[in-house]
Amino acid sequence: MLAKKTSKNQLTLPKAVVSRFPGIDYYDVSVEDGAIMLRPVRAGQADAVRRKLDALGINEGDIEYAIRWARRRKK
Repeated sequence: MLAKKTSKNQLTLPKAVVSRFPGIDYYDVSVEDGAIMLRPVRAGQADAVRRKLDALGINEGDIEYAIRWARRRKK
């Protein structure tokens, strides 16, 4: 199956893939041995995500800063 990256760095996952993960809206993305890995994240795993953010030292202020940075106007 083929997925194309858009100009906004977005991918559309093929229906044949997504249909195998009903109810999943979020995926953990990582790079392993030069390959992009997607792992489904279930709603009950929110605490695991929070623990990972804590372990990485990422706090709410960091996230707000990143959003402001990403939304800034380019001149």
